Amino acid sequence: MPTLFSQGNFLILGAGVTGKSVGRVLKARGVDITLVDENLEKFEDFKIVKTSEVEISKYDALVVSPGWRFDHNLIQAALNLNIPLLNEIDIAWNLRSELAPNQRWVALTGTNGKTSTVELTAAMLRAGGLSAVACGNVGDTVIDAVSTEKPFDILVLELSSFQLHWCKNVEFVASAILNIAPDHIDWHGSFESYAQAKVSILSHSQVAILNAQDGEVVQRCNNWKGRKVFYSLETPSPGEIGLVEELLVDRAFVSDVSEASMFAELTEVAPMLPHNVSNTMAAAGLALAVGVSHEDIRRAIVEFRPGKHRIELIAEHNSIRWINDSKATNPHAAKASLKAYESIIWIAGGLAKGAEMDNLISDCSKNIKAAILIGSDRNLIEDAFNKFAPKIPLLRIDPEEGYKKDSETNLFMESIVRAAKDLATEGDVVLLAPACASMDQFLSYSDRGLRFSDAVKKEISHGA
Repeated sequence: MPTLFSQGNFLILGAGVTGKSVGRVLKARGVDITLVDENLEKFEDFKIVKTSEVEISKYDALVVSPGWRFDHNLIQAALNLNIPLLNEIDIAWNLRSELAPNQRWVALTGTNGKTSTVELTAAMLRAGGLSAVACGNVGDTVIDAVSTEKPFDILVLELSSFQLHWCKNVEFVASAILNIAPDHIDWHGSFESYAQAKVSILSHSQVAILNAQDGEVVQRCNNWKGRKVFYSLETPSPGEIGLVEELLVDRAFVSDVSEASMFAELTEVAPMLPHNVSNTMAAAGLALAVGVSHEDIRRAIVEFRPGKHRIELIAEHNSIRWINDSKATNPHAAKASLKAYESIIWIAGGLAKGAEMDNLISDCSKNIKAAILIGSDRNLIEDAFNKFAPKIPLLRIDPEEGYKKDSETNLFMESIVRAAKDLATEGDVVLLAPACASMDQFLSYSDRGLRFSDAVKKEISHGA
């Protein structure tokens, strides 16, 4: 592998956001770049080839984009020829030694809650006077973040299981694991492999901030020998972060662990839902690990509001609340929303990604008044209702004839919202928390959420 990537002939698998960013940075350093993508014929000055056109032996290294499966024939061919497999995170870490040698990295993973938590962590660091940015699976790619003209003091990385699967050399001052629940089973092949990818973040970390109330996290991190800081919604023991009555307190990063320092009041966390309070503790743990004060952390918490599509209140009309949680793309995320409200008109369905729905419905059915089911894998949800809550009304809604995901009209979502409005009465919550990915019927979870928001606002304005 060329030192600091100043020469060579690299093949980048995937011309998505990550592949393009890696290509731009490495090309500027003198590396010959070829991109593999089945759907592009041209991109800037890069050569684009299809999988069938690749002569694997002519390349010095393969750069694997996160979504590419480990059993892909090009990856297996590279392994057989001992061609190095690289990834964006490790390349960025290698470049850091030249571009920003004093820069520190912290990281976070989990099945749910990653994006808002890394954004809150970055806000805490900035409140403490550090230049910091959230990157990775959110915002800029890591390689773009490390390549800025003026280096950041700290990068806060959101890492998916796909990214962690390929990482080998990166090092973090601290990392956090929020939760581990079944997701992306179709890619990893099993829950065990998915969970192992998540926990592998510890092998790159000096300090781990861990959710003491997630059994999978506790069990799978048990044998790791580094410094573990647990957090929970219970009273913390020495060395932990937790909740004392109405106060979020630190007993891990204080000078005397027999004492406790408050870094927020419970009412200052918004939205004040259990999983969000828990995630706030994880963010505080990462910030404390790099020296941010309790006072600065509190100021960031007070000022912070999570982004769109995550338990976002769209409207409240006629005593009915409309909540957009389109980012709930798996059962574990949907469960957090369903547990937060009562008397829910639930909009659910899409691509299940290998997840099962029985536990979600058995645990949350008492909160659901009716469900509107959409998408390719809605039968999984319907079967679970028939098994555990057969009396709850279910309504299936399909797109109009000729519907396309990129349609400029919003007729499909408008029909869903009208149906929800007909079902809802005073005191109900209409909740879009699909428990599934979106790509069967929408461009992305954000597209799904925006269409829901637009349809809700249109329906309410017509009924005003």
